Amino acid sequence: MSLVVGFGLVGVCLVGLFTSQTAAVAGMWCVAMMLVLLFLSVPVALSLAIPSVVGIYAISGVPAAVNVMAQSPYNSVSKWSLSVLPMFIFMGMLLTSSGMTTKIYRATERWFAWLPGGMGVGTTAAGAGLASVSGSTIGMTYALGRAGIPEMLKAGYDKRMAVGIVIVSGLPGNLIPPSILLVVYAGIASVPVGPQLMAGAVPGILIAILFAAFIMLVGTVAPHLMGRGKDAAAYGEEITWRMRFQSLGEIWGFPVIMIVLFGGIFSGLFTPTEAGAAAALVSLLLLLLHTRKDGPFQKLAHAAFATVSSTAAIFFIIIGAEMLTKLMAITGLARMVTDAITDMGLSRGAFLVMLIVMYVFLGMFLDTLSMMLLTIPILLPTIEVMGVSPLWFGVFVVLLGELALITPPVGILSYIVHNISRSPEVNLGQEITLKDIFTSLLWFLPIAVLFLVLMILVPEMTEWLPDLLAQTGGGADADV
Repeated sequence: MSLVVGFGLVGVCLVGLFTSQTAAVAGMWCVAMMLVLLFLSVPVALSLAIPSVVGIYAISGVPAAVNVMAQSPYNSVSKWSLSVLPMFIFMGMLLTSSGMTTKIYRATERWFAWLPGGMGVGTTAAGAGLASVSGSTIGMTYALGRAGIPEMLKAGYDKRMAVGIVIVSGLPGNLIPPSILLVVYAGIASVPVGPQLMAGAVPGILIAILFAAFIMLVGTVAPHLMGRGKDAAAYGEEITWRMRFQSLGEIWGFPVIMIVLFGGIFSGLFTPTEAGAAAALVSLLLLLLHTRKDGPFQKLAHAAFATVSSTAAIFFIIIGAEMLTKLMAITGLARMVTDAITDMGLSRGAFLVMLIVMYVFLGMFLDTLSMMLLTIPILLPTIEVMGVSPLWFGVFVVLLGELALITPPVGILSYIVHNISRSPEVNLGQEITLKDIFTSLLWFLPIAVLFLVLMILVPEMTEWLPDLLAQTGGGADADV
């Protein structure tokens, strides 16, 4: 029945489109059709591309539609700023295939276990690091949830605290370089990749520190929620300094990758694309070294195929977003939205608060990348009028998209973690309900919201590192 209703609505949109008297009205019907297709779970790329091409055909005829289909696929993904994307994805896939992600979690757990709520702090640190290199908050949360939730339950953590920590642990990850989402934003907004990546570093690290500080505070004032506040003792394992340094020895390659990546960009030795390629090469060598007795070439092939698949999926969505941008230009909808917001007389702060509400709503249906590609082409002219820095806005939008993924009642990550926690191997016999998931988020979400407010009040936190990069000369030719 829902399919019948959905396709019936698509038919209504088509009739409205081809009978529209003005281009603006036709554009509105195209946007309505796009939303219907999204609700029908049609792939995001097709949901963006089909209404755009049909709308351009209805407004400007066959030559314009053919021109868009002929040029948009190449023009949208051939930008030099996007060439770093496959390298970052390949690096993340190689690290996962080499088993480095599991070792990173083990190392952070051992080094932070002495703190109140130390295992939770370690999980937060691991989640931020793994999400940054993998580029997928959902994928990282799935992997970390299966490993981290049972470990924290064994250590005596309250089940709500355990699932809450896992859910928010990946939130800062797509702000900390190398961030695939910030690279995609840079390509759409036509801003240099190097400065955009650096703009996300400080906010990403700060919000991870805030989450860790909150966990330690809870471990101090309410130690019963954290296995009596002494993770190692509750777990029944005494963690020695030898074990800590041994865990560092297992992940020595990860700091090397970060030095190559950031050192190359900061020193000006590499452009972001070259730094991504160099980091991917180091990851490849690490994969061959760590799995030399466990089918290294099969793992390499798996990482390569996964990279091609992920890159193609992202580029397909970018092509759809490019077609949407063309539709916005032809119909004048982008200018209408800008004029409407300007006429409302909203201040910069009120405009950004409105965006927070909008993204939380979109997070009920879309992932972060889809939200960005759907909204950024429409919002870019408006932020220019509002005097919002494009670099700052990129960080703000990525954080909003990640926050929307976890916000009840329909945050998709909440349901993913709930599904993971239903496994007996994960919940260790404790029933973890959806109510427990939402309750856990009520403990952590105020921190994320306060940080958003802090970003609005102190935008300099996103700008000083790119400015420092420019002053030192590192990455000055970030897009070359």
